[in-house]
Amino acid sequence: MNILITGGAGYIGSHVVKQLGETTNHNLTIIDNLSTGFKENILYGELIECDLKDINKLDEVFKTKKFDVIIHFAASIEVPESLIDPLKYYLNNTVNTTNLTNLAVKYKIKKFIFSSTAAVYGNAQNIPIKEENILAPINPYGWSKLMSERILIDTANSNKYFDYVILRYFNVAGASIDNKIGQTYPNATHLIKVASEVSLGKREKMLIFGDDYDTKDGSCIRDYIHIEDLASAHLKAIEYNKSGIFNCGYSKGFSVKEVIYTMKKVSEKDFIVEIVNRRDGDSENIVADNSKIVKEMNWQPKFDNLELICRTSLDWEKKFNEINNTNTLL
Repeated sequence: MNILITGGAGYIGSHVVKQLGETTNHNLTIIDNLSTGFKENILYGELIECDLKDINKLDEVFKTKKFDVIIHFAASIEVPESLIDPLKYYLNNTVNTTNLTNLAVKYKIKKFIFSSTAAVYGNAQNIPIKEENILAPINPYGWSKLMSERILIDTANSNKYFDYVILRYFNVAGASIDNKIGQTYPNATHLIKVASEVSLGKREKMLIFGDDYDTKDGSCIRDYIHIEDLASAHLKAIEYNKSGIFNCGYSKGFSVKEVIYTMKKVSEKDFIVEIVNRRDGDSENIVADNSKIVKEMNWQPKFDNLELICRTSLDWEKKFNEINNTNTLL
């Protein structure tokens, strides 16, 4: 098959490209504007440097390549930033997804796999969260993704040949098991990435945004999924022969404090941790019910281990530091 991966130079996209390249014979085309992604992350396929808002260039690519599947990652993803600059998120996420969907319909592309988020659930009351849970985002990032989901659902309802798979990610972390690629996103706010950087002295201290939540230790709880397992869910989605929405997580939650404790244990570094005020847009407790994807796609995660997630993140951060230091010397 001919597969288009938007945002394939980014963290999640590059891991999906890697798994596809290692385990399939599909023809892979990656579109990325390289604003937050890096060419070095792309280990397979052809890169076309392009912004999704460039409709004319995209149309030419679609006309030439004749894609069978779209896997759409390209998006803005930082919750705090979405509160400051919501229009960036609606334009880059929702509008670009709309334009991409329009091209999919125009060129009769059968399958559209969409990178969504647990942020669509907001402050969910029923934990673990099922896919049919009430959708009530509490930040523009979550709303931009939910609007994009609606666009795909409505498009499928009006076009019998068009199928979608919406994957709602919970907290993605770690790096490839072989340590070839990992998270290179600049100024990342992801907890495990930040903890890795603090343990290596790249940041002065670790911040906990509020410890007065109604949880076991007062800090927010999240479901952390290893990047390799999340990538494998996309390969399963390619094989899935109808439309559907699926949670991607492990159905277990860890608090911010538990994650920091685990990173200290793995790194053998007792780094500085400071508790500050709550951060706007954060949900208290987000844990997936993953029974649907396990049952319907026969998805079988292999790396459900917080220490392993932290260790692969730390190992990658060490390698990333070495690469950066070498480039600086050159």
